[in-house]
Amino acid sequence: MTAAATAVTVFHREPEAVTFVDWADRMGAAAAHATGFVEARVAAGEAPELDWALSVTFDSEANLQLWLDDPDRRRLLAEGMAVGCRRASADLILVRDHLPPGTAVFEHPVAPGRERQFVGAQARLAAVIAEFPGFEGSAVLGPRGPGRWFAVLRFRTDRQLAAWLESAERDEALPALRSELTEDFAVIASSAPFGSILRVQDGRATVTPRWKTAMLVLLALYPTVMTLSRFVTPRFVDWGAPLWLSTWLGQVVSVGLLTFVLMPAVTARFRRWLDPVDGAGTRISLAGAAAVLLLYAATLALFGSMRWLQFWDYAR
Repeated sequence: MTAAATAVTVFHREPEAVTFVDWADRMGAAAAHATGFVEARVAAGEAPELDWALSVTFDSEANLQLWLDDPDRRRLLAEGMAVGCRRASADLILVRDHLPPGTAVFEHPVAPGRERQFVGAQARLAAVIAEFPGFEGSAVLGPRGPGRWFAVLRFRTDRQLAAWLESAERDEALPALRSELTEDFAVIASSAPFGSILRVQDGRATVTPRWKTAMLVLLALYPTVMTLSRFVTPRFVDWGAPLWLSTWLGQVVSVGLLTFVLMPAVTARFRRWLDPVDGAGTRISLAGAAAVLLLYAATLALFGSMRWLQFWDYAR
Protein backbone atom coordinates (compact mmCIF):
# COMPACT_ATOMS: atom_id res chain seq x y z
CA MET A 1 0.00 0.00 0.00
CA THR A 2 3.02 2.30 0.08
CA ALA A 3 2.95 2.58 -3.72
CA ALA A 4 0.70 5.00 -5.54
CA ALA A 5 -2.48 2.96 -5.96
CA THR A 6 -3.90 -0.38 -4.85
CA ALA A 7 -7.11 -2.20 -5.75
CA VAL A 8 -8.48 -4.66 -3.20
CA THR A 9 -11.18 -7.07 -4.33
CA VAL A 10 -13.11 -8.99 -1.65
CA PHE A 11 -14.59 -12.39 -2.50
CA HIS A 12 -17.19 -14.74 -1.04
CA ARG A 13 -15.72 -17.69 0.85
CA GLU A 14 -17.36 -20.22 -1.45
CA PRO A 15 -14.86 -22.45 -3.31
CA GLU A 16 -12.17 -24.39 -1.49
CA ALA A 17 -9.29 -22.19 -0.43
CA VAL A 18 -6.87 -23.98 -2.76
CA THR A 19 -9.18 -23.26 -5.71
CA PHE A 20 -9.39 -19.58 -4.84
CA VAL A 21 -5.63 -19.23 -4.26
CA ASP A 22 -4.82 -20.95 -7.55
CA TRP A 23 -7.14 -18.62 -9.46
CA ALA A 24 -5.95 -15.50 -7.56
CA ASP A 25 -2.33 -16.40 -8.28
CA ARG A 26 -3.13 -16.55 -11.99
CA MET A 27 -4.78 -13.14 -11.72
CA GLY A 28 -1.69 -11.73 -10.00
CA ALA A 29 0.60 -13.26 -12.61
CA ALA A 30 -1.43 -11.64 -15.38
CA ALA A 31 -1.30 -8.26 -13.62
CA ALA A 32 2.50 -8.60 -13.39
CA HIS A 33 2.69 -8.17 -17.17
CA ALA A 34 0.83 -4.85 -17.08
CA THR A 35 2.61 -1.49 -17.10
CA GLY A 36 3.49 -0.14 -13.66
CA PHE A 37 2.82 -3.36 -11.73
CA VAL A 38 4.36 -3.42 -8.24
CA GLU A 39 2.96 -6.44 -6.39
CA ALA A 40 -0.04 -8.71 -5.83
CA ARG A 41 -1.20 -10.22 -2.53
CA VAL A 42 -3.77 -12.91 -1.72
CA ALA A 43 -5.73 -13.44 1.49
CA ALA A 44 -7.45 -16.81 1.86
CA GLY A 45 -6.96 -17.84 5.48
CA GLU A 46 -8.94 -20.37 7.46
CA ALA A 47 -10.32 -17.87 9.99
CA PRO A 48 -14.00 -17.23 9.11
CA GLU A 49 -13.77 -13.74 10.65
CA LEU A 50 -11.43 -12.55 7.87
CA ASP A 51 -12.27 -11.85 4.23
CA TRP A 52 -10.80 -13.61 1.25
CA ALA A 53 -9.29 -10.94 -0.97
CA LEU A 54 -6.88 -10.15 -3.77
CA SER A 55 -4.89 -6.91 -3.95
CA VAL A 56 -2.87 -5.53 -6.84
CA THR A 57 -0.63 -2.49 -6.50
CA PHE A 58 0.60 -0.25 -9.32
CA ASP A 59 2.94 2.71 -9.43
CA SER A 60 0.14 5.12 -10.36
CA GLU A 61 -3.63 5.26 -10.28
CA ALA A 62 -3.67 5.66 -14.07
CA ASN A 63 -1.83 2.35 -14.57
CA LEU A 64 -4.03 0.66 -11.98
CA GLN A 65 -7.16 1.78 -13.83
CA LEU A 66 -5.73 0.48 -17.11
CA TRP A 67 -5.30 -2.94 -15.51
CA LEU A 68 -8.79 -2.92 -14.00
CA ASP A 69 -10.20 -2.33 -17.51
CA ASP A 70 -7.85 -4.81 -19.21
CA PRO A 71 -9.59 -7.54 -21.29
CA ASP A 72 -7.32 -10.20 -19.71
CA ARG A 73 -8.61 -9.24 -16.29
CA ARG A 74 -12.22 -9.43 -17.43
CA ARG A 75 -11.55 -12.87 -18.91
CA LEU A 76 -9.94 -14.10 -15.68
CA LEU A 77 -12.81 -12.74 -13.61
CA ALA A 78 -15.21 -14.72 -15.79
CA GLU A 79 -13.09 -17.84 -15.33
CA GLY A 80 -13.12 -17.25 -11.59
CA MET A 81 -16.91 -16.96 -11.57
CA ALA A 82 -17.08 -20.33 -13.32
CA VAL A 83 -15.26 -22.03 -10.42
CA GLY A 84 -17.09 -20.11 -7.68
CA CYS A 85 -14.77 -17.12 -7.11
CA ARG A 86 -17.45 -14.46 -6.86
CA ARG A 87 -16.77 -10.87 -5.84
CA ALA A 88 -18.46 -9.76 -2.62
CA SER A 89 -18.13 -6.04 -3.36
CA ALA A 90 -16.88 -3.56 -5.91
CA ASP A 91 -13.12 -3.06 -6.17
CA LEU A 92 -11.76 -0.87 -3.37
CA ILE A 93 -9.42 1.73 -4.87
CA LEU A 94 -6.89 2.72 -2.23
CA VAL A 95 -4.92 5.86 -2.96
CA ARG A 96 -3.22 7.61 -0.05
CA ASP A 97 -5.57 10.23 1.43
CA HIS A 98 -8.31 9.23 -1.02
CA LEU A 99 -10.17 6.13 0.17
CA PRO A 100 -13.72 4.82 -0.16
CA PRO A 101 -15.96 5.93 2.75
CA GLY A 102 -15.51 3.95 5.95
CA THR A 103 -12.17 2.39 4.90
CA ALA A 104 -8.85 2.28 6.73
CA VAL A 105 -5.56 0.57 5.84
CA PHE A 106 -3.02 -0.48 8.51
CA GLU A 107 0.57 -1.64 8.08
CA HIS A 108 1.91 -4.31 10.48
CA PRO A 109 5.61 -5.27 10.83
CA VAL A 110 5.01 -8.87 11.89
CA ALA A 111 7.76 -10.57 13.90
CA PRO A 112 9.50 -13.40 11.98
CA GLY A 113 7.87 -16.75 12.68
CA ARG A 114 4.80 -15.13 14.23
CA GLU A 115 2.70 -14.88 11.05
CA ARG A 116 0.15 -17.52 12.09
CA GLN A 117 -0.25 -15.99 15.52
CA PHE A 118 -0.65 -12.55 13.93
CA VAL A 119 -3.45 -13.76 11.66
CA GLY A 120 -5.13 -15.37 14.67
CA ALA A 121 -4.92 -12.08 16.58
CA GLN A 122 -6.42 -10.27 13.57
CA ALA A 123 -9.28 -12.79 13.47
CA ARG A 124 -10.03 -12.26 17.16
CA LEU A 125 -9.89 -8.49 16.61
CA ALA A 126 -12.33 -8.80 13.69
CA ALA A 127 -14.72 -10.70 15.95
CA VAL A 128 -14.71 -7.74 18.34
CA ILE A 129 -15.15 -5.23 15.52
CA ALA A 130 -18.13 -7.22 14.18
CA GLU A 131 -20.12 -6.13 17.24
CA PHE A 132 -19.95 -2.51 16.04
CA PRO A 133 -22.64 -1.07 13.76
CA GLY A 134 -21.72 -0.78 10.10
CA PHE A 135 -18.85 -3.29 10.09
CA GLU A 136 -18.51 -4.87 6.64
CA GLY A 137 -15.30 -6.84 6.81
CA SER A 138 -11.57 -7.07 7.44
CA ALA A 139 -8.98 -8.46 5.02
CA VAL A 140 -5.40 -9.29 6.06
CA LEU A 141 -2.94 -9.34 3.15
CA GLY A 142 0.51 -10.78 3.66
CA PRO A 143 3.69 -10.70 1.55
CA ARG A 144 5.04 -13.73 -0.32
CA GLY A 145 7.89 -13.93 2.17
CA PRO A 146 8.89 -12.13 5.39
CA GLY A 147 7.81 -8.53 5.52
CA ARG A 148 5.02 -6.17 6.38
CA TRP A 149 1.36 -7.18 6.36
CA PHE A 150 -1.61 -4.97 5.58
CA ALA A 151 -5.10 -4.99 7.05
CA VAL A 152 -7.99 -3.35 5.19
CA LEU A 153 -10.89 -2.47 7.47
CA ARG A 154 -14.31 -1.63 6.00
CA PHE A 155 -17.34 0.10 7.54
CA ARG A 156 -20.41 1.49 5.79
CA THR A 157 -19.64 5.08 6.80
CA ASP A 158 -16.77 7.22 8.06
CA ARG A 159 -18.69 7.95 11.24
CA GLN A 160 -19.04 4.24 12.04
CA LEU A 161 -15.33 3.70 11.35
CA ALA A 162 -14.44 6.60 13.66
CA ALA A 163 -16.65 5.12 16.41
CA TRP A 164 -14.57 1.93 16.34
CA LEU A 165 -11.21 3.73 16.15
CA GLU A 166 -12.09 5.83 19.20
CA SER A 167 -13.68 3.01 21.22
CA ALA A 168 -12.57 1.54 24.55
CA GLU A 169 -13.06 -1.95 23.08
CA ARG A 170 -10.35 -1.24 20.51
CA ASP A 171 -7.92 -0.05 23.20
CA GLU A 172 -8.52 -3.28 25.14
CA ALA A 173 -8.09 -5.54 22.09
CA LEU A 174 -4.91 -4.02 20.59
CA PRO A 175 -2.28 -5.27 23.11
CA ALA A 176 -2.75 -8.87 21.91
CA LEU A 177 -2.14 -7.75 18.33
CA ARG A 178 0.90 -5.64 19.23
CA SER A 179 2.55 -8.62 20.90
CA GLU A 180 3.02 -10.20 17.44
CA LEU A 181 4.79 -7.15 15.95
CA THR A 182 8.38 -5.94 15.95
CA GLU A 183 7.14 -2.34 16.30
CA ASP A 184 3.80 -0.61 16.52
CA PHE A 185 1.49 -0.70 13.51
CA ALA A 186 0.82 2.40 11.42
CA VAL A 187 -2.20 3.84 9.67
CA ILE A 188 -1.25 3.93 6.00
CA ALA A 189 -4.43 5.65 4.89
CA SER A 190 -7.90 6.25 6.19
CA SER A 191 -11.01 8.06 5.19
CA ALA A 192 -12.32 10.49 7.77
CA PRO A 193 -15.36 12.73 8.15
CA PHE A 194 -15.75 15.72 5.80
CA GLY A 195 -12.60 17.87 5.90
CA SER A 196 -11.09 15.87 8.78
CA ILE A 197 -7.65 14.30 9.18
CA LEU A 198 -6.99 10.98 10.91
CA ARG A 199 -3.65 10.32 12.62
CA VAL A 200 -2.20 7.67 14.91
CA GLN A 201 0.02 8.64 17.81
CA ASP A 202 1.37 6.03 20.24
CA GLY A 203 -0.90 3.48 18.58
CA ARG A 204 -4.09 5.47 19.21
CA ALA A 205 -6.18 6.90 16.40
CA THR A 206 -7.17 10.55 16.66
CA VAL A 207 -9.40 12.60 14.36
CA THR A 208 -9.75 16.34 13.82
CA PRO A 209 -12.07 17.82 16.49
CA ARG A 210 -15.57 18.26 15.10
CA TRP A 211 -15.70 21.95 15.97
CA LYS A 212 -12.77 22.65 13.65
CA THR A 213 -14.35 20.71 10.81
CA ALA A 214 -17.65 22.52 11.37
CA MET A 215 -15.95 25.93 11.28
CA LEU A 216 -14.32 25.19 7.92
CA VAL A 217 -17.52 23.77 6.43
CA LEU A 218 -19.32 26.99 7.35
CA LEU A 219 -16.45 29.05 5.92
CA ALA A 220 -16.85 27.36 2.54
CA LEU A 221 -20.62 26.91 2.66
CA TYR A 222 -21.81 30.49 3.30
CA PRO A 223 -20.20 32.21 0.28
CA THR A 224 -21.11 29.23 -1.88
CA VAL A 225 -24.80 29.43 -1.00
CA MET A 226 -24.86 33.21 -1.33
CA THR A 227 -23.17 33.14 -4.75
CA LEU A 228 -25.29 30.32 -6.14
CA SER A 229 -28.48 31.95 -4.85
CA ARG A 230 -27.53 35.14 -6.69
CA PHE A 231 -26.19 33.82 -9.98
CA VAL A 232 -27.13 30.15 -10.50
CA THR A 233 -30.55 29.37 -9.01
CA PRO A 234 -32.24 32.32 -10.83
CA ARG A 235 -30.91 30.97 -14.12
CA PHE A 236 -32.74 27.70 -13.54
CA VAL A 237 -35.92 29.71 -12.95
CA ASP A 238 -35.31 31.67 -16.15
CA TRP A 239 -35.01 28.37 -18.02
CA GLY A 240 -38.47 27.34 -16.80
CA ALA A 241 -37.69 25.21 -13.75
CA PRO A 242 -40.07 25.73 -10.79
CA LEU A 243 -38.54 27.28 -7.68
CA TRP A 244 -38.55 24.02 -5.71
CA LEU A 245 -36.59 22.29 -8.50
CA SER A 246 -34.29 25.28 -9.01
CA THR A 247 -33.41 25.22 -5.31
CA TRP A 248 -32.64 21.51 -5.46
CA LEU A 249 -30.46 21.93 -8.55
CA GLY A 250 -28.61 24.75 -6.81
CA GLN A 251 -27.90 22.44 -3.88
CA VAL A 252 -26.57 19.78 -6.26
CA VAL A 253 -24.08 22.33 -7.61
CA SER A 254 -23.25 23.44 -4.06
CA VAL A 255 -22.52 19.93 -2.80
CA GLY A 256 -20.38 19.19 -5.85
CA LEU A 257 -18.32 22.35 -5.39
CA LEU A 258 -17.86 21.73 -1.67
CA THR A 259 -16.90 18.09 -2.08
CA PHE A 260 -14.54 18.28 -5.02
CA VAL A 261 -13.21 21.86 -5.07
CA LEU A 262 -13.78 24.07 -2.05
CA MET A 263 -13.33 21.78 0.95
CA PRO A 264 -10.14 20.18 -0.44
CA ALA A 265 -8.75 23.69 -1.07
CA VAL A 266 -9.73 24.99 2.38
CA THR A 267 -8.48 21.83 4.09
CA ALA A 268 -5.10 22.17 2.36
CA ARG A 269 -4.76 25.76 3.62
CA PHE A 270 -5.61 24.80 7.21
CA ARG A 271 -3.99 21.35 7.22
CA ARG A 272 -1.75 21.97 10.23
CA TRP A 273 -4.64 23.43 12.23
CA LEU A 274 -6.83 20.42 11.36
CA ASP A 275 -4.14 17.87 12.16
CA PRO A 276 -5.23 16.20 15.44
CA VAL A 277 -1.59 15.85 16.53
CA ASP A 278 0.31 18.85 15.14
CA GLY A 279 -2.66 21.16 15.59
CA ALA A 280 -3.72 20.00 19.04
CA GLY A 281 -1.91 22.74 20.99
CA THR A 282 -3.88 25.62 22.47
CA ARG A 283 -1.85 28.28 20.67
CA ILE A 284 -2.30 26.70 17.23
CA SER A 285 -5.96 25.97 17.85
CA LEU A 286 -6.70 29.55 18.91
CA ALA A 287 -4.65 31.06 16.08
CA GLY A 288 -6.45 28.96 13.48
CA ALA A 289 -9.86 29.73 14.96
CA ALA A 290 -9.03 33.46 14.93
CA ALA A 291 -8.04 33.24 11.26
CA VAL A 292 -11.32 31.52 10.41
CA LEU A 293 -13.29 34.16 12.36
CA LEU A 294 -11.52 36.91 10.41
CA LEU A 295 -12.50 35.21 7.17
CA TYR A 296 -16.09 34.97 8.44
CA ALA A 297 -16.03 38.73 9.04
CA ALA A 298 -14.61 39.38 5.59
CA THR A 299 -17.26 37.33 3.79
CA LEU A 300 -20.07 38.86 5.89
CA ALA A 301 -18.77 42.34 5.12
CA LEU A 302 -18.53 41.52 1.41
CA PHE A 303 -22.05 40.18 1.02
CA GLY A 304 -23.50 42.71 3.46
CA SER A 305 -22.07 45.77 1.72
CA MET A 306 -22.25 44.88 -1.98
CA ARG A 307 -25.86 45.09 -3.14
CA TRP A 308 -24.88 43.52 -6.46
CA LEU A 309 -24.21 40.24 -4.57
CA GLN A 310 -27.46 40.26 -2.57
CA PHE A 311 -29.74 37.75 -4.27
CA TRP A 312 -32.92 38.97 -2.52
CA ASP A 313 -32.77 42.28 -4.39
CA TYR A 314 -32.72 40.38 -7.69
CA ALA A 315 -35.41 37.82 -6.94
CA ARG A 316 -38.13 37.47 -9.52
